Amino acid sequence: MSDHTLDQLYAVIASRKGSDPDASYTAKLFERGLHKVAQKVGEEAVEVVIDGVDGPEDRLVSESADLLYHLLVLWAARDVTPDQVWAELAKRAK
Repeated sequence: MSDHTLDQLYAVIASRKGSDPDASYTAKLFERGLHKVAQKVGEEAVEVVIDGVDGPEDRLVSESADLLYHLLVLWAARDVTPDQVWAELAKRAK
């Protein structure tokens, strides 16, 4: 794993699997299940699209961060690592 912020955040998110859902929003998402996590990714994606077209820059930045966070939760719920995604992106960059 690298020193990239997303890798670091993923490590924190993955560590919350099985944690107390009353003490952690991330643990609560895991407890609610894959479908709820996927729903949150979809909701955040819509907000990014809306703010990308009509919203102020600070809202686009904030909603983009929310989307990335929830996407990382989805990856962790499916046991997909950032390194797997980075490798796929590297293939596409060639």
